[in-house]
Amino acid sequence: MQRQDTHSKLIGYLLWIFGFLGSHRFYYGKPVTGTIWFFTLGLFFIGWIIDLFLIPSMDREADLRFTAGDTDYNVAWILLTFLGVFGVHRMYQGKWITGIIYLFTGGLFLIGVLYDFWTLNTQVSLRNAQRA
Repeated sequence: MQRQDTHSKLIGYLLWIFGFLGSHRFYYGKPVTGTIWFFTLGLFFIGWIIDLFLIPSMDREADLRFTAGDTDYNVAWILLTFLGVFGVHRMYQGKWITGIIYLFTGGLFLIGVLYDFWTLNTQVSLRNAQRA
């Protein structure tokens, strides 16, 4: 049985452009190293350059770890990245109450947005598993 493609290499490479801030690592479900990349500028840009070659394997690993379904990871991540403080990514997942709370509190004063960077893949995966 072949797993569905949950994450996109194209989105991964686009996020890699800003990868010295760890965005592609968060996207592929690696929040600890994403945070390290954020605070060290991609391990002083060396880790960032190495990641250019590691993205295909990170993509395969994410496809195996997370559950595919109606809620698309790529859409959720784009919404979080660009509209996270407005809670649009939460509304997309059907979490209307917390989405509205994020809307009026700036993503719970950015702490909620940071939490979602750590947990969005799991949130989407659980949502897809519940619908299956």
